[in-house]
Amino acid sequence: MDTQTRTELEAAAFRTLLEHLNRRTDVQNIDMMNLTGFCRNCLSRWYQEAANARGIEMDKDAAREIIYGMPYAEWRAMNQTEAGADKQAAFEKSFAENVGKKHD
Repeated sequence: MDTQTRTELEAAAFRTLLEHLNRRTDVQNIDMMNLTGFCRNCLSRWYQEAANARGIEMDKDAAREIIYGMPYAEWRAMNQTEAGADKQAAFEKSFAENVGKKHD
C-alpha cells in the first residue's frame, strides 16, 4: 500500500471514530479513560499537537471543537454527567498509568 492511500484510509477511519463518538454521547470521557486510557480530550490534545508540530496554530478550544463537533462547554452542558467516587478513583489510576500528566 502506498503512503497516500494509507493516509487516506487512516483519515477515513479517524472521521468514522469521531462520528461514532458524536453519536455515543452517553459514553462519558471518564468511562473511556477508565477502559481505554484515552478520551475525547486526549484525542483533541493529540490533534492540536499534530497541528502545532506542522506549524499550524491551534489552541485547545479549537481542537476540542473539531473532536466534539461543537464547543466543548456546549457539549459538556448537554452530555456530561457527574462521576461517582468509584469512577473518579479508577480514573486517577488509569490516568497515572496512561498519561502521567494533568488531564483536563
